[in-house]
Amino acid sequence: MSLSKKLLLVLGTAIMTLVIAASAFAMKEKYNYMSAASLQKAIENKADIAIIDIQESDDFKAHHIKGAVETCAYPVKSDSDKIKLEASLNELKDSTKPVVVICPRGKGGAERTVDYFVKKGIAPYRVFILTEGQGGWSYSVETE
Repeated sequence: MSLSKKLLLVLGTAIMTLVIAASAFAMKEKYNYMSAASLQKAIENKADIAIIDIQESDDFKAHHIKGAVETCAYPVKSDSDKIKLEASLNELKDSTKPVVVICPRGKGGAERTVDYFVKKGIAPYRVFILTEGQGGWSYSVETE
């Protein structure tokens, strides 16, 4: 293989890698994230925020963030899951406070919740996903 073909192959591979990485990064920019430390500070400062927890019932009872609203909507894939968000959605529409969505790991379920809230009229800039979800929360929790 000639030097120019090798150079083209390496350059092409590098460009393709950058395109794939940029696409993956751009997809995540659709969502706002809040770190556990930032949420803990907001809670300590008694900030006016809504904490919407979508964990399954047993997980919520075992550990949840103080002040979190239990919805048991996880994994937020079916219409029956989304209906579980309606009670909190009605209250959120009447306010302007930030909304932090808590799911087990801060991934798909939280993203689907954000998508649902935005589709139902909540401004995207108001809705945050807790980075790493409940699994990444190292602060105190409540149990039932």
